[in-house]
Amino acid sequence: MNRKPLVSVILPFYNAANTLADALASIENQSYDNFECVMVNNNSSDDGANVAKIFCEKDTRFRLVEEKTQGVMFASNKGSNEAKGELICRMDADDVMAPDRLKWQVAFLLNNSDYGAVAGLVKYVPHKEDTDGFARYVDWVNSVQSYDEIMLNRFVESPIVNPTAMWRSEVAQQWGMYRQGDFPEDYEQWLRWLENGVKIAKVPKEVLEWNDSDGRLTRTDDIYSDEAFYRIKTEYLSRFLAKKNSHHPSVFVWGGSKISRRRALMLEEFGIDIKAYIDINKNRQLDKEVIFFEDIPESDSCFVLVYFKHNEKRKEIKAFLEKKGFTEGDNFLLLS
Repeated sequence: MNRKPLVSVILPFYNAANTLADALASIENQSYDNFECVMVNNNSSDDGANVAKIFCEKDTRFRLVEEKTQGVMFASNKGSNEAKGELICRMDADDVMAPDRLKWQVAFLLNNSDYGAVAGLVKYVPHKEDTDGFARYVDWVNSVQSYDEIMLNRFVESPIVNPTAMWRSEVAQQWGMYRQGDFPEDYEQWLRWLENGVKIAKVPKEVLEWNDSDGRLTRTDDIYSDEAFYRIKTEYLSRFLAKKNSHHPSVFVWGGSKISRRRALMLEEFGIDIKAYIDINKNRQLDKEVIFFEDIPESDSCFVLVYFKHNEKRKEIKAFLEKKGFTEGDNFLLLS
């Protein structure tokens, strides 16, 4: 390579010999060519390292490094530390880039200097028939595209699919990369960057074929469990409420189900007081006051957290609250 790459594609892999060649070929064949690909072997015991070496031998834009500490967080950070580019692009070893992905995302960041990162939409490729829940997440995450939408929805689910992201290296230097902990490292990073004012949006195009599998870490590692997501989500949410809720530490929770209450009660560990629950059942009896939804207080007298799993129900409640004079982000937020 005779020029410094503008983009460094970081691809950690562990025992991915069956999918790695397709992932690397999709990078090699990008319409934008000023990139390097830093492949990080994380103690693979299969033929993955040899697959990576073949690409190194035929294309000088590909480099292979090793990370002995086991874990995608360590491997990803190793790749970032090795990167030469001003823009860092994440990629997983079992996914496939759209041919113009780098071109689209580079153009966005070059044309929008106030943005620190850009992501994109995904084409979901299920591994079996019983994946409706994951497919619903993909539909939702693909609908969250602008910076404002990402900010307002960041406490619903992770609003960014990690391997679709590209960011400025200076952002990672200022606010840090993935952190180790009992939480999903990518979601925590997005929450941290957004909390610190990093603007993130998506190009409105499918940048990736996102291949699901039984072995995907989000299905197998405890740090990606529902409990882990809600714990880190609640920590960042509590700090948001401390800054933005004019009635702090008091909130109203819309969602009286057992699972909604269990998730909302995590807030109390961070000093948030659940003043009352809002419910569609007039006669609901809980351990706190229950307010029938039509009797909800005026918008200037409370902050409402809407804990509902299903997106359509959240949309209905959002429409109801806005009709009552509530403003999303100012006196209510949607969660799941």
